[in-house]
Amino acid sequence: SYTVDVYRGKVDPVKHILDFGFYVSFFPQLVAGPIVRASEFIPQLYKRYKLSYQEFGFALFLILKGLTKKIVIGDFIAINFIDRVFANPSGYSGFENLSALFGYSLQVYVDFSGYTDIAIGVALLLGFRLPKNFNAPYKATSVGNFWKRWHISLSSWLKDYLYIPLGGNRKGRILTDVNLMITMLLGGLWHGASWQFLVWGGLNGVGLVIYKQWKKISPYEKSKHWAVRFWKILNTFVFITFTRIWFRSESMEKANQLIHQIIHEFDASIIPQVIWSYRMVFGIMALGYFSHWVPERWKQAMLDRFIRTSVWAKIGITILILFVIYQSWSSDLQPFIYFQF
Repeated sequence: SYTVDVYRGKVDPVKHILDFGFYVSFFPQLVAGPIVRASEFIPQLYKRYKLSYQEFGFALFLILKGLTKKIVIGDFIAINFIDRVFANPSGYSGFENLSALFGYSLQVYVDFSGYTDIAIGVALLLGFRLPKNFNAPYKATSVGNFWKRWHISLSSWLKDYLYIPLGGNRKGRILTDVNLMITMLLGGLWHGASWQFLVWGGLNGVGLVIYKQWKKISPYEKSKHWAVRFWKILNTFVFITFTRIWFRSESMEKANQLIHQIIHEFDASIIPQVIWSYRMVFGIMALGYFSHWVPERWKQAMLDRFIRTSVWAKIGITILILFVIYQSWSSDLQPFIYFQF
């Protein structure tokens, strides 16, 4: 980013090699993002430190929210259900495999967005403003819209540093689709050199290409009706979750086992028994998805109220939340998912 941004004239070269080292090794976002471009970060090195009371409240809110999402929701459903199923798909019914798949969609979101919440909050306390990395991705109405909401810093990075240099949409429809597929396939390989990530990236590329053509002929593309919006969100969410079969599976063999169980061994008769046996897991999953799909104005109202509270109220809320997090802590604490990439 530094090399390309300096070459493009988007940022001046740093004044000292230690400034460059500070940018490269900035610890809050170093391991898993958000990906910070040189043109966004380096100018902040030469500005005076400032942190308003409102920014302090916002940073603390983000850190507490990130910890809660990661530990209370993500780790709990992973340790108690999801990891067990993905480790041995053939040992569980199709319903359990399907539930684990949708559970993983929640886990990977709360885990990764939880990390970036913490990173943005800690960076803000240090006086640095990092870009937003998630924008309610499971409210997306299309695959294209999803990738504008999920890991925004990577999506925009791939667009500006790969898709557009390849030619973007400037060389006709066929080459535009080819550029999209190349970008998404390389985006898959960025996560790891395996067939699973190649399939995952390829499926997302196909989804983007099909949507680009579909929106030209769809009579519902510009509809504002709630039922149409609901249907588009549902379809997008199911498709994105389907692609996660390969993103999460340890091997192609286990991915195939999971698909086989869902199609051939669903066994609907055991659904009540499974839900009751894993009632805490399903309850936490329901809570996680509910908190994601509530209207944005509710979330903004909660944030505004927290920011306006007194210092003593913030201390009390922080202690209460940390107590809840401590009670949810497990000896099998999961590393952040995106640490492996």
